[in-house]
Amino acid sequence: MPMSEVTIAVSTNKITLQDSIEEAKISGKFNELIQGFLRRQIIAQQAQQLGIETTAQELQAAADLLRKNQKLDTAAATLQWLKANFLSVDDFEKIVVHKLVTEKLAQHLFGDRVEHFFHQNTLEYGGATIYEVVLDNRELAMEIFYSLQEGDLNFADVAHQYIPDSEHKRRGGYLGTVNRKQLRPEISAAVFAAKPPQLLAPVVTAIGVHLIYVEQINPAKLDDLLRQKILMDMFDGWLDEQVASVASNVSIEL
Repeated sequence: MPMSEVTIAVSTNKITLQDSIEEAKISGKFNELIQGFLRRQIIAQQAQQLGIETTAQELQAAADLLRKNQKLDTAAATLQWLKANFLSVDDFEKIVVHKLVTEKLAQHLFGDRVEHFFHQNTLEYGGATIYEVVLDNRELAMEIFYSLQEGDLNFADVAHQYIPDSEHKRRGGYLGTVNRKQLRPEISAAVFAAKPPQLLAPVVTAIGVHLIYVEQINPAKLDDLLRQKILMDMFDGWLDEQVASVASNVSIEL
């Protein structure tokens, strides 16, 4: 039967909380809900114990930022977004409060440790701007490598001929700026030992034979964006430990 002829009927026009719980269990999302609940409870409890408070000005700024990130430029757009996500205005306020308290708690617990952590792990946060073509034949890769070195070919020509993905091909094999964790260990070692601009000798991995041109090595810099990432990574690690310590003792009543 063609799909256009299939009629789908739903037996009810009302979904209860119990229905939602049942769906979460069947779809394997129930544990995620429990984890989220525990994280929220731990954050609220710790913030209260530490005397962390929020001001009206801070809450307003946090609400404005949330609306900006969600591209909610008008009150009507905000209300429509709330409706689409089954949220009330009170729920929105709770989201804002939780987000702000989480940020303030993270800053309280780990704000003075970020710089030390960064300096201990500086190499992990450096980046490299690279171009890459992956081949499945080492002999071909070596032949192209020597042709590139001699100037008989340029990297854009190789990318156009051997990259199947149209978008990656259009960019001439350009991968942008990547950090060590985004690369396979054998590739990372070669890339970050390069003296740019440099074409690397072919690197063999389980994926294939990689031809890589290193355009630039970008030393790590502790800017606001990286500072926030390190802060929240440290906080998330701490929070995961807290959740794990209490999860086994939690009883669930349905």
